[in-house]
Amino acid sequence: MIKHIVMWRVAGASPDERAGNAERIRSAFEGLRGKIPGLLHIEVGLDRSRIEYACDVVLYSEFDSDAALDRYRDHPEHGRVRAEIEGLRITRHQVDYAVGA
Repeated sequence: MIKHIVMWRVAGASPDERAGNAERIRSAFEGLRGKIPGLLHIEVGLDRSRIEYACDVVLYSEFDSDAALDRYRDHPEHGRVRAEIEGLRITRHQVDYAVGA
């Protein structure tokens, strides 16, 4: 199993605008559930801490193999989500790792 974790800081001139952008990102990624073969689990969380150095959104996902993660990256639905959230992110951090490796 491969775990794919991504965290973003979102754009916005006010806390309300950032919260709205974070919700748009959550909704877009949750819409992928059941649409991509090999994507076993997808979960999107929004930061509650509001501390300055925290990211605003985290994506936690599990794939059945490295090949499934590669297919996800190239899948048209994932491409649609990336286009939908373009401009909503300021920074992005990612970790992919194999369970038990």
